[in-house]
Amino acid sequence: MTVLRPHAEDQYAEELAVLAKDDDRPRPPGWKLSPWAVTTYILGDGDRISPKYVGARRIVEVAVATLATDRALLLLGVPGTAKTWLSEHLAAGISGDSTLLVQGTAGTAEEAIRYGWNYARLLAEGPSMEAMTPSPVMRAMAEGRIARVEELTRMPSDVQDALITVLSEKTLPIPELNREVQAERGFNVIATANDRDRGVNELSSALRRRFNTVVLPVPATAEEEVDIVSRRVTQLGRSLALPETTTGLAEIQRVVTVFRELRAGVTEDGRTKVKSPSGTLSTAEAISVLTSGIALAAHFGDGVLRPADVAAGIVGAVVQEPVSDRVVWREYLETVVRERKDWRDFYRACREVS
Repeated sequence: MTVLRPHAEDQYAEELAVLAKDDDRPRPPGWKLSPWAVTTYILGDGDRISPKYVGARRIVEVAVATLATDRALLLLGVPGTAKTWLSEHLAAGISGDSTLLVQGTAGTAEEAIRYGWNYARLLAEGPSMEAMTPSPVMRAMAEGRIARVEELTRMPSDVQDALITVLSEKTLPIPELNREVQAERGFNVIATANDRDRGVNELSSALRRRFNTVVLPVPATAEEEVDIVSRRVTQLGRSLALPETTTGLAEIQRVVTVFRELRAGVTEDGRTKVKSPSGTLSTAEAISVLTSGIALAAHFGDGVLRPADVAAGIVGAVVQEPVSDRVVWREYLETVVRERKDWRDFYRACREVS
Protein backbone atom coordinates (compact mmCIF):
# COMPACT_ATOMS: atom_id res chain seq x y z
CA MET A 1 0.00 0.00 0.00
CA THR A 2 1.17 3.54 -0.74
CA VAL A 3 -1.05 5.35 1.77
CA LEU A 4 0.67 6.43 4.97
CA ARG A 5 -1.88 4.89 7.31
CA PRO A 6 -4.23 2.29 5.80
CA HIS A 7 -7.62 1.78 7.38
CA ALA A 8 -7.82 -1.27 9.61
CA GLU A 9 -10.10 -3.16 7.22
CA ASP A 10 -7.56 -2.64 4.41
CA GLN A 11 -4.42 -3.34 6.39
CA TYR A 12 -5.82 -6.52 7.91
CA ALA A 13 -8.06 -7.60 5.02
CA GLU A 14 -6.47 -11.05 4.82
CA GLU A 15 -7.03 -11.75 8.50
CA LEU A 16 -10.66 -10.60 8.27
CA ALA A 17 -11.17 -12.85 5.25
CA VAL A 18 -9.70 -15.86 7.09
CA LEU A 19 -11.99 -15.28 10.06
CA ALA A 20 -15.06 -14.81 7.86
CA LYS A 21 -14.34 -18.03 6.00
CA ASP A 22 -14.01 -20.14 9.17
CA ASP A 23 -16.68 -18.34 11.18
CA ASP A 24 -19.69 -20.62 11.70
CA ARG A 25 -21.02 -18.99 14.87
CA PRO A 26 -24.21 -16.88 15.00
CA ARG A 27 -23.82 -13.34 13.70
CA PRO A 28 -26.01 -10.45 14.81
CA PRO A 29 -27.98 -8.88 11.94
CA GLY A 30 -25.74 -6.72 9.76
CA TRP A 31 -22.46 -8.00 11.23
CA LYS A 32 -19.65 -9.27 9.00
CA LEU A 33 -18.35 -11.57 11.75
CA SER A 34 -19.73 -13.23 14.87
CA PRO A 35 -18.93 -11.65 18.25
CA TRP A 36 -16.50 -14.50 18.91
CA ALA A 37 -14.66 -13.86 15.63
CA VAL A 38 -14.54 -10.10 16.26
CA THR A 39 -12.95 -10.76 19.65
CA THR A 40 -10.43 -13.12 18.03
CA TYR A 41 -9.63 -10.47 15.43
CA ILE A 42 -8.96 -7.93 18.19
CA LEU A 43 -6.94 -10.17 20.53
CA GLY A 44 -5.34 -12.55 18.03
CA ASP A 45 -5.21 -16.34 18.10
CA GLY A 46 -1.47 -16.93 18.45
CA ASP A 47 -1.26 -18.15 14.85
CA ARG A 48 -2.79 -16.53 11.80
CA ILE A 49 -4.49 -13.59 13.53
CA SER A 50 -2.22 -10.95 15.06
CA PRO A 51 -3.24 -9.16 18.27
CA LYS A 52 -4.46 -5.59 17.76
CA TYR A 53 -5.11 -4.82 21.43
CA VAL A 54 -3.11 -6.14 24.35
CA GLY A 55 -5.22 -6.24 27.49
CA ALA A 56 -7.81 -8.15 29.46
CA ARG A 57 -9.97 -10.37 27.26
CA ARG A 58 -13.04 -9.57 29.32
CA ILE A 59 -12.81 -5.89 28.42
CA VAL A 60 -13.01 -6.70 24.71
CA GLU A 61 -15.79 -9.25 25.24
CA VAL A 62 -17.90 -6.68 27.12
CA ALA A 63 -17.31 -4.09 24.39
CA VAL A 64 -18.28 -6.51 21.61
CA ALA A 65 -21.33 -7.80 23.51
CA THR A 66 -22.50 -4.21 24.06
CA LEU A 67 -22.44 -3.52 20.33
CA ALA A 68 -24.58 -6.61 19.74
CA THR A 69 -27.36 -4.96 21.78
CA ASP A 70 -29.18 -1.67 21.31
CA ARG A 71 -26.75 0.10 23.67
CA ALA A 72 -24.01 2.33 22.33
CA LEU A 73 -20.43 1.86 23.56
CA LEU A 74 -18.34 4.50 25.32
CA LEU A 75 -14.63 3.72 25.62
CA LEU A 76 -13.31 5.75 28.53
CA GLY A 77 -9.74 6.13 29.73
CA VAL A 78 -6.78 8.42 30.13
CA PRO A 79 -5.01 9.51 26.93
CA GLY A 80 -2.90 6.82 25.31
CA THR A 81 -4.89 3.77 26.41
CA ALA A 82 -5.73 2.76 22.80
CA LYS A 83 -9.34 3.96 22.80
CA THR A 84 -9.22 5.16 19.19
CA TRP A 85 -7.20 2.12 18.11
CA LEU A 86 -9.72 -0.26 19.66
CA SER A 87 -12.74 1.60 18.28
CA GLU A 88 -11.29 1.45 14.76
CA HIS A 89 -10.71 -2.28 14.91
CA LEU A 90 -14.11 -2.97 16.47
CA ALA A 91 -15.76 -1.11 13.57
CA ALA A 92 -13.58 -2.92 11.03
CA GLY A 93 -14.41 -6.32 12.49
CA ILE A 94 -18.14 -5.70 12.84
CA SER A 95 -18.95 -3.58 9.77
CA GLY A 96 -15.90 -4.02 7.57
CA ASP A 97 -15.75 -0.21 7.53
CA SER A 98 -14.04 2.03 10.10
CA THR A 99 -14.31 5.25 8.09
CA LEU A 100 -17.68 6.54 9.34
CA LEU A 101 -15.97 8.87 11.79
CA VAL A 102 -16.88 12.10 13.58
CA GLN A 103 -13.88 13.82 15.17
CA GLY A 104 -14.93 15.74 18.24
CA THR A 105 -13.43 19.18 18.85
CA ALA A 106 -14.55 22.40 20.47
CA GLY A 107 -15.59 23.56 16.99
CA THR A 108 -17.60 20.48 15.97
CA ALA A 109 -21.03 21.56 14.71
CA GLU A 110 -24.33 19.72 15.03
CA GLU A 111 -24.23 18.99 11.29
CA ALA A 112 -21.40 16.54 11.97
CA ILE A 113 -23.88 14.40 13.91
CA ARG A 114 -27.07 15.09 11.93
CA TYR A 115 -26.72 16.40 8.37
CA GLY A 116 -25.79 19.46 6.37
CA TRP A 117 -26.81 20.95 3.05
CA ASN A 118 -25.30 21.51 -0.36
CA TYR A 119 -26.30 25.16 -0.40
CA ALA A 120 -25.96 25.57 -4.18
CA ARG A 121 -28.54 22.81 -4.75
CA LEU A 122 -30.60 23.98 -1.80
CA LEU A 123 -30.97 27.47 -3.28
CA ALA A 124 -31.55 26.15 -6.79
CA GLU A 125 -33.93 23.28 -6.03
CA GLY A 126 -35.15 23.78 -2.49
CA PRO A 127 -34.91 21.22 0.32
CA SER A 128 -34.59 17.64 -0.91
CA MET A 129 -32.71 14.45 -0.07
CA GLU A 130 -30.43 15.15 -3.04
CA ALA A 131 -29.49 18.57 -1.61
CA MET A 132 -28.62 17.05 1.75
CA THR A 133 -25.11 16.22 2.93
CA PRO A 134 -25.43 13.22 5.25
CA SER A 135 -23.20 12.99 8.30
CA PRO A 136 -21.18 9.83 9.03
CA VAL A 137 -23.79 8.98 11.67
CA MET A 138 -26.65 9.30 9.17
CA ARG A 139 -24.78 7.14 6.66
CA ALA A 140 -24.12 4.50 9.31
CA MET A 141 -27.82 4.44 10.18
CA ALA A 142 -28.90 4.09 6.57
CA GLU A 143 -26.31 1.38 5.80
CA GLY A 144 -26.51 -0.55 9.07
CA ARG A 145 -22.88 0.08 10.05
CA ILE A 146 -20.88 1.28 13.05
CA ALA A 147 -20.37 5.03 13.48
CA ARG A 148 -17.38 6.25 15.48
CA VAL A 149 -17.40 9.46 17.51
CA GLU A 150 -13.94 10.41 18.74
CA GLU A 151 -13.35 12.64 21.78
CA LEU A 152 -17.05 12.96 22.56
CA THR A 153 -16.47 15.12 25.64
CA ARG A 154 -14.61 17.74 23.63
CA MET A 155 -17.77 18.56 21.67
CA PRO A 156 -20.08 21.32 22.93
CA SER A 157 -22.89 19.97 25.07
CA ASP A 158 -25.64 20.87 22.58
CA VAL A 159 -23.81 18.94 19.85
CA GLN A 160 -23.40 15.93 22.13
CA ASP A 161 -27.12 15.92 22.83
CA ALA A 162 -27.87 15.57 19.11
CA LEU A 163 -27.05 11.90 19.68
CA ILE A 164 -29.83 11.34 22.21
CA THR A 165 -32.62 10.76 19.67
CA VAL A 166 -30.30 8.69 17.48
CA LEU A 167 -29.37 6.39 20.36
CA SER A 168 -32.75 6.13 22.06
CA GLU A 169 -35.15 6.09 19.10
CA LYS A 170 -32.73 4.78 16.45
CA THR A 171 -34.06 7.45 14.13
CA LEU A 172 -32.84 10.79 12.81
CA PRO A 173 -35.66 13.28 12.11
CA ILE A 174 -35.39 15.59 9.08
CA PRO A 175 -38.01 18.26 9.89
CA GLU A 176 -37.24 20.29 6.73
CA LEU A 177 -38.55 17.39 4.62
CA ASN A 178 -41.05 15.99 7.10
CA ARG A 179 -39.10 12.73 6.94
CA GLU A 180 -36.79 10.62 9.04
CA VAL A 181 -33.96 8.16 8.59
CA GLN A 182 -34.42 4.96 10.55
CA ALA A 183 -31.42 2.87 11.52
CA GLU A 184 -30.91 -0.41 9.70
CA ARG A 185 -29.91 -3.49 11.66
CA GLY A 186 -26.19 -3.49 12.37
CA PHE A 187 -26.09 0.20 13.26
CA ASN A 188 -24.49 1.30 16.50
CA VAL A 189 -22.17 3.97 17.85
CA ILE A 190 -18.72 3.70 19.43
CA ALA A 191 -17.62 6.86 21.23
CA THR A 192 -14.33 7.60 22.97
CA ALA A 193 -13.67 10.08 25.76
CA ASN A 194 -11.17 10.99 28.44
CA ASP A 195 -11.36 13.38 31.37
CA ARG A 196 -7.73 14.48 31.45
CA ASP A 197 -7.80 17.07 28.68
CA ARG A 198 -8.64 20.70 29.24
CA GLY A 199 -11.86 22.04 27.79
CA VAL A 200 -13.87 18.93 28.58
CA ASN A 201 -17.66 19.08 28.42
CA GLU A 202 -19.22 16.54 30.74
CA LEU A 203 -21.86 14.27 29.24
CA SER A 204 -25.41 14.94 30.31
CA SER A 205 -27.03 12.23 32.40
CA ALA A 206 -29.56 11.66 29.59
CA LEU A 207 -26.78 10.95 27.10
CA ARG A 208 -24.63 8.93 29.48
CA ARG A 209 -27.57 6.58 30.11
CA ARG A 210 -27.58 5.69 26.41
CA PHE A 211 -24.03 4.34 26.60
CA ASN A 212 -22.51 1.31 28.19
CA THR A 213 -19.14 2.55 29.48
CA VAL A 214 -16.03 0.39 29.27
CA VAL A 215 -12.95 1.79 31.01
CA LEU A 216 -9.63 1.02 29.31
CA PRO A 217 -6.87 0.85 31.94
CA VAL A 218 -3.21 1.66 31.53
CA PRO A 219 -1.07 -1.50 31.15
CA ALA A 220 -0.97 -3.28 34.48
CA THR A 221 2.68 -4.34 34.39
CA ALA A 222 5.90 -3.07 32.86
CA GLU A 223 6.22 -6.30 30.87
CA GLU A 224 2.78 -5.80 29.32
CA GLU A 225 3.57 -2.20 28.40
CA VAL A 226 6.94 -3.17 26.91
CA ASP A 227 5.16 -5.79 24.80
CA ILE A 228 2.63 -3.23 23.53
CA VAL A 229 5.31 -0.65 22.75
CA SER A 230 7.54 -3.21 20.99
CA ARG A 231 4.71 -4.39 18.75
CA ARG A 232 3.55 -0.92 17.76
CA VAL A 233 7.06 0.41 17.17
CA THR A 234 7.75 -2.51 14.83
CA GLN A 235 4.45 -1.95 12.99
CA LEU A 236 5.05 1.80 12.64
CA GLY A 237 8.59 1.24 11.40
CA ARG A 238 7.29 -0.96 8.60
CA SER A 239 4.44 1.41 7.78
CA LEU A 240 6.81 4.40 7.57
CA ALA A 241 9.39 2.37 5.63
CA LEU A 242 12.13 3.32 8.09
CA PRO A 243 15.55 1.77 7.38
CA GLU A 244 16.36 -1.39 9.27
CA THR A 245 17.52 -0.53 12.78
CA THR A 246 18.75 -2.64 15.66
CA THR A 247 16.13 -1.83 18.26
CA GLY A 248 17.50 -2.96 21.59
CA LEU A 249 14.95 -4.20 24.07
CA ALA A 250 16.95 -2.40 26.76
CA GLU A 251 16.08 1.03 25.34
CA ILE A 252 12.38 0.15 25.10
CA GLN A 253 12.41 -1.07 28.69
CA ARG A 254 14.21 2.10 29.79
CA VAL A 255 11.68 4.44 28.16
CA VAL A 256 8.77 2.46 29.59
CA THR A 257 10.37 2.46 33.05
CA VAL A 258 10.88 6.24 33.01
CA PHE A 259 7.28 6.85 31.96
CA ARG A 260 5.81 4.41 34.48
CA GLU A 261 7.84 5.79 37.39
CA LEU A 262 6.96 9.39 36.63
CA ARG A 263 3.28 8.48 36.16
CA ALA A 264 3.15 6.58 39.44
CA GLY A 265 5.24 9.04 41.44
CA VAL A 266 7.50 6.27 42.77
CA THR A 267 10.34 4.13 41.44
CA GLU A 268 9.66 0.53 40.49
CA ASP A 269 11.33 -0.81 43.62
CA GLY A 270 9.08 1.41 45.76
CA ARG A 271 12.02 2.98 47.58
CA THR A 272 12.08 6.48 46.12
CA LYS A 273 9.16 8.85 45.69
CA VAL A 274 9.33 11.19 42.70
CA LYS A 275 7.19 14.07 41.53
CA SER A 276 4.89 13.57 38.56
CA PRO A 277 4.87 16.04 35.63
CA SER A 278 1.76 17.65 34.18
CA GLY A 279 1.62 15.40 31.11
CA THR A 280 0.08 11.94 30.89
CA LEU A 281 3.22 10.07 29.72
CA SER A 282 1.02 7.50 28.05
CA THR A 283 1.94 4.31 26.24
CA ALA A 284 1.21 6.12 22.97
CA GLU A 285 3.79 8.77 23.84
CA ALA A 286 6.37 6.08 24.62
CA ILE A 287 5.72 4.61 21.17
CA SER A 288 6.22 8.04 19.60
CA VAL A 289 9.50 8.61 21.49
CA LEU A 290 10.91 5.28 20.34
CA THR A 291 9.76 5.68 16.73
CA SER A 292 11.49 9.07 16.59
CA GLY A 293 14.58 7.51 18.14
CA ILE A 294 14.64 4.80 15.48
CA ALA A 295 14.45 7.45 12.76
CA LEU A 296 17.42 9.28 14.35
CA ALA A 297 19.43 6.07 14.64
CA ALA A 298 18.65 5.04 11.07
CA HIS A 299 19.29 8.36 9.33
CA PHE A 300 21.87 10.07 11.53
CA GLY A 301 23.44 7.26 13.55
CA ASP A 302 24.94 3.85 13.05
CA GLY A 303 21.64 2.00 12.80
CA VAL A 304 21.61 0.97 16.45
CA LEU A 305 19.12 2.57 18.83
CA ARG A 306 21.10 4.21 21.62
CA PRO A 307 20.29 6.41 24.66
CA ALA A 308 21.16 9.58 22.74
CA ASP A 309 18.47 8.74 20.17
CA VAL A 310 15.64 8.62 22.72
CA ALA A 311 16.81 11.26 25.20
CA ALA A 312 15.42 14.30 23.36
CA GLY A 313 12.06 12.59 22.84
CA ILE A 314 11.76 11.71 26.51
CA VAL A 315 12.59 15.25 27.62
CA GLY A 316 10.05 16.64 25.17
CA ALA A 317 7.35 14.27 26.45
CA VAL A 318 8.05 15.01 30.12
CA VAL A 319 8.57 18.77 29.98
CA GLN A 320 5.19 20.09 28.87
CA GLU A 321 5.12 23.02 31.31
CA PRO A 322 8.45 24.84 30.83
CA VAL A 323 8.99 25.72 34.49
CA SER A 324 7.35 23.16 36.78
CA ASP A 325 7.96 20.11 34.59
CA ARG A 326 11.60 21.02 34.09
CA VAL A 327 12.08 21.01 37.85
CA VAL A 328 10.39 17.59 38.09
CA TRP A 329 12.58 16.20 35.31
CA ARG A 330 15.85 17.50 36.73
CA GLU A 331 15.03 16.12 40.17
CA TYR A 332 14.21 12.69 38.69
CA LEU A 333 17.36 12.79 36.60
CA GLU A 334 19.62 13.54 39.56
CA THR A 335 17.98 11.41 42.25
CA VAL A 336 16.99 8.34 40.23
CA VAL A 337 18.69 8.10 36.83
CA ARG A 338 22.10 9.21 38.06
CA GLU A 339 22.18 6.51 40.74
CA ARG A 340 21.64 3.65 38.28
CA LYS A 341 25.07 2.46 37.17
CA ASP A 342 23.81 0.79 33.97
CA TRP A 343 22.02 4.03 32.99
CA ARG A 344 25.11 6.25 32.83
CA ASP A 345 25.00 6.70 29.04
CA PHE A 346 21.33 7.57 29.29
CA TYR A 347 22.03 10.04 32.11
CA ARG A 348 24.71 11.84 30.07
CA ALA A 349 22.50 11.94 26.98
CA CYS A 350 19.61 13.44 28.95
CA ARG A 351 21.86 16.00 30.60
CA GLU A 352 23.08 17.15 27.19
CA VAL A 353 19.58 17.76 25.82
CA SER A 354 18.19 19.16 29.09
